[in-house]
Amino acid sequence: MSTMVKLISQEGEIIEVDQETVMLSVLIKSMIDDSGTEEDIPLPNVSKSILEKVLEFCKHIKEHPLQEIEKPLKSANLRDIIPEWYDDFVDVEQETLFEVILAANYLDIKPLLELACAKVATMVKGKSVLDVRKTFNIENDLTPEEEAQILEENKWAEEAIQ
Repeated sequence: MSTMVKLISQEGEIIEVDQETVMLSVLIKSMIDDSGTEEDIPLPNVSKSILEKVLEFCKHIKEHPLQEIEKPLKSANLRDIIPEWYDDFVDVEQETLFEVILAANYLDIKPLLELACAKVATMVKGKSVLDVRKTFNIENDLTPEEEAQILEENKWAEEAIQ
């Protein structure tokens, strides 16, 4: 039987998980290496719901390894690039996706961070500035003159993606 580790979420809730599952996290691995598994591991930057989602990923990737995601992405459809389960995993509300990115970064889980960031990349791939602003609810705070100057200075980039 594998050793169990107690993780404490942002809300103070304890989640017990087997040590092997959480070793994908560089942060948790180093905490276990330093203090052992008897100590509870506080994760003040991760809510319970996001921690459960992260653990779901960690359990799945143990059994079904994810190949490194090639960059730049070859398609705006993530399903063309990765297995269906992983695409479904990141097919969530934008707020949840960004919380997963923050948690993956904090916990130092590279495959999860790359997967979630690839999802964001598909959300902007091939889209106009206006479409990206709509997708992410970004307010345009540039004057028409500033916008025209930036477009002129970066015309080469626009031409490169067409």
